[in-house]
Amino acid sequence: MKVTKKGEEVEIIGTQPEVGSQAPGFSLKNLADKTVNLSDFIGTPVLISVVPDIDTRICSLQTKRFNQEAAQIEDIKFITISNNTKEEQANWCAAEGVDMEILHDTEGTFGDAYGLFIPEMGRLARGIFVIDKEGKLVYEAISAEIAEEPDYATALEKAKAAR
Repeated sequence: MKVTKKGEEVEIIGTQPEVGSQAPGFSLKNLADKTVNLSDFIGTPVLISVVPDIDTRICSLQTKRFNQEAAQIEDIKFITISNNTKEEQANWCAAEGVDMEILHDTEGTFGDAYGLFIPEMGRLARGIFVIDKEGKLVYEAISAEIAEEPDYATALEKAKAAR
């Protein structure tokens, strides 16, 4: 799959899971070094926001927006995933006052499972995944242009419908 970064084509390697299929499991560390598994959230809808680099403007806007939504919606689990280091993520959260669950995929396991790795950039593609209470993928949006914000309204609508 190809997407663009400021108009230049880049290739994502791997295959994204299909809507309607069981979401691929993952185990990633959070900022407290606790392992978080997708299976931990069975029974609760999950919105996964994937950002290429937490220290860039659009990724920052996306993460802050979902952090605001997470504070207002109790029955949906919001997670942000990037392949930034734990230290980069922790520094960004401290500077921005963000307290949502942020996971780091420095090993590339999430990127492989969800087909989001861009070798040319060494980063994950921008995407949003919504997983229902049973662990089924009900929404997937990979941004065609990495430098643009995602469709928040549709993602939130799909997450609320998965409750």
